[in-house]
Amino acid sequence: MTSAENTDGEETVRPPDPARDQPPAPLRDLAAAHVITSAEAGLLPADLPHPQAPAHPRRGSAVGRLAATVERLRAEVRAAHAAAEGRALVEMAKGVLVERLRCGPAQAARQLTELAHEAGLSPLELAADIVNQAARDHLAEVAEDFVRQASGQASPGAAAGASVAVRLRTAESAALAAGDTQAVAESLLAHALAPLGASAVAVWTAGSDASLTLCGHAGFSADEADRWRYVPPGVVTVARQALGERRTVRVDSLAAVGLPTIGRAEFLDGGRIALPAGTGGRVHGVLEICWPEPLAPHPPAIVRQIEALAELCAHTLESLPTAVRNPAGAREPGDVGELIDLSDGLYDPALVLTPHLDPEGHLADFRIRHANSCFVDPAGRPRSAVDGALLLEAYPMAAGDSELFEKIERVYATGEPFRAQRMTLTALVDQVPLSAVADLSISRHGDSVLLIWRIEDETARLASLLQHAQRLGRVGAFEENLVTGEITWNGQLFALYGRAVTEAPVSLQDLAEHVHPDDAVAIGRFLQAVLHHRRATSTAFRLQRRDGVTRHIRVIAEPVLDADDRLLAVRGAYQDISSQHWTEVALAATRDQLAQTEQESAERNRLALQLQHAIMPPTRAPLDAPGLQVAVRYRPAESEALVGGDWYDAVVLPNKRVLLCVGDIAGHGIEAATGMVVLRNAMRGLAVTGAGPGQLLSWLNIVAHHLTEQVTATAVCGVYDPETRVLRWARAGHLPPVLVRGQEATTLPVIRGLLLGALAEAEYEEEELQLEPEDTLLMYTDGLVERRDTAVQESLTQLLAVAQDPASSLERRLDRLLLYSKSDTDDDTCLIGVKVS
Repeated sequence: MTSAENTDGEETVRPPDPARDQPPAPLRDLAAAHVITSAEAGLLPADLPHPQAPAHPRRGSAVGRLAATVERLRAEVRAAHAAAEGRALVEMAKGVLVERLRCGPAQAARQLTELAHEAGLSPLELAADIVNQAARDHLAEVAEDFVRQASGQASPGAAAGASVAVRLRTAESAALAAGDTQAVAESLLAHALAPLGASAVAVWTAGSDASLTLCGHAGFSADEADRWRYVPPGVVTVARQALGERRTVRVDSLAAVGLPTIGRAEFLDGGRIALPAGTGGRVHGVLEICWPEPLAPHPPAIVRQIEALAELCAHTLESLPTAVRNPAGAREPGDVGELIDLSDGLYDPALVLTPHLDPEGHLADFRIRHANSCFVDPAGRPRSAVDGALLLEAYPMAAGDSELFEKIERVYATGEPFRAQRMTLTALVDQVPLSAVADLSISRHGDSVLLIWRIEDETARLASLLQHAQRLGRVGAFEENLVTGEITWNGQLFALYGRAVTEAPVSLQDLAEHVHPDDAVAIGRFLQAVLHHRRATSTAFRLQRRDGVTRHIRVIAEPVLDADDRLLAVRGAYQDISSQHWTEVALAATRDQLAQTEQESAERNRLALQLQHAIMPPTRAPLDAPGLQVAVRYRPAESEALVGGDWYDAVVLPNKRVLLCVGDIAGHGIEAATGMVVLRNAMRGLAVTGAGPGQLLSWLNIVAHHLTEQVTATAVCGVYDPETRVLRWARAGHLPPVLVRGQEATTLPVIRGLLLGALAEAEYEEEELQLEPEDTLLMYTDGLVERRDTAVQESLTQLLAVAQDPASSLERRLDRLLLYSKSDTDDDTCLIGVKVS
């Protein structure tokens, strides 16, 4: 027996009729197709989970029993919620059957049970499929994609594909049945996101000022939700980035980025996905999903499932009381009339725009609902030709380089106003693009957009440039009518005088009362030239303000004459030149100080040069040493500022031996010259003792370290015995001597020896050299070979090449060495040549 409804809504029992009780052909086809799909995909029936009492380690105690009871009740509540949400989905499917079969609810329930039994599915799974095929929306597409992909896989994958439809439709039915966005968030997490591994979800609603308000959350603690209840405009978060860019923002790990967001401390290493939730081109909020672990790449089917949840969230935000816009279907807000009245009260051109959606509900254009009374069309069309037209049809160039349409679309989507100065707008006039510069303002009011612009004309642009020029140049303009006594000052001149703009300006006749007494004569001459001689003139003076500040001012003025050559007015400008004045004073003082310093430096260099030349002449008379020719050369530095401490000495000692040495004091100037005198004289005095060169350098090191002002130097010292032709020599950080024997020139070995003055005590190694007749020995300072861009060894190789060239005499050999020297340091040079005869 079956039951049917009478006209009063009561059920009556009637005999079964197989022909009558069979579902119509479309529904039978639907069930048959579903049976085939289920068999191919290997889908298994799925039942709702039953609550189970959790195990508890202290079940025998009273506290354990109480905890177990609480857990059991919680599980029963969760199961009841799940059953209620499942029943909501079943009720939606029964509604579809009522509409398709033209039957009552009881018969629809029986048909649903029979079809589920024939298809081998649970009623919940079949209900999801019936709603999917009836809705044909984005949720249905996502579910079909999942089932289609699962049908080619193993049975567990197919079962997962079928469960997607159940999860999505269950989440949708729960959202529709929910009373607030908090319940929506909990349903999204429980039915759709938790199976994907998500641990928390936040639903944000976007305010008209681009702020974000947390209207629903699940998986986050209550304290964390309270802290993030409101995000003001300008604070960049993961959700704000998705709202501003109007795209899905994926963060693989919060630890790798510096964006703050809800639950960051709890899920620092977790991933986030934030999706703008919008309909019809309007973004109502953001769906932010949290994972506890770093995100791995999602397959396209999962991505589409998440996007479907964002779309579901958008419809929920659109219709719930916490949404920021009117319910769906109210495309024309009630306050559009107020916005039109507001635009008519503006003195600038303005357009009131409302969204124009395509058949699929996507934003396609904006319709011009109203052009205010100040509107002037660039193409010369009347207001009536623009009112009611689509924006891109009336102004196609709005989608061009100016990106005006994109800016309007962004303001409408996010609610964040846009303002720009000197923006280029282009309009087509007789198919010719004409550009204009304008200040632009775009703001959203309800479901409408207010577009305001102010075209910048040439006069306003020049006035603005003049105003900025006067401000930057600290120039104040004035005009004084000598007939009426009217005085006009601009704002900058009031600031120069330190007076309020409400105070009376200062006339030219009273100018002398505001200047320094020493400048009164200059002001008198200035006024006489302008007022009596009637010619343009200028002068500088010190303005004494009432606040005690003194400013250096330059004033320039010219007379204004009428047709009869009578003086009518005086106009001119004041300029604050205080910075220029003090800069000139500072420069003058700096020049005087620099001239004095240069004079002192020149005097010091002159004294050092005189001292050096007195002790170290460029050449000297031949040394009277038997069997030995000695020649010396000294080349001073090219610049007097580089007077150095190079020195040489060649003297016959009381024991008939010959002392040969060269040295180089570190540094330049008078200090280097005086240090050179100290070391040269000390070497001469110490050599009288008859000590060897190593001992002489040890004593000279003590002199440099203890008896000078921290002088450091290099030196090479040799003592030649004419009887044995043996040269004993030592070096203190200096370049080794060069021996020319026959046609070959070589450097003597580099022996151990620290530079002078570095340590309190030092020992110096000695070497002996047996000279032969016609041998030539060269001692020199680094000024002969040193180059900035060449290594020392390479410079020595060049020196040896020049030294081994034949020369007619020792004097000519030394001259050639100086002539072909490639040194570029402008340092002074000492050179000693010794030839055994």
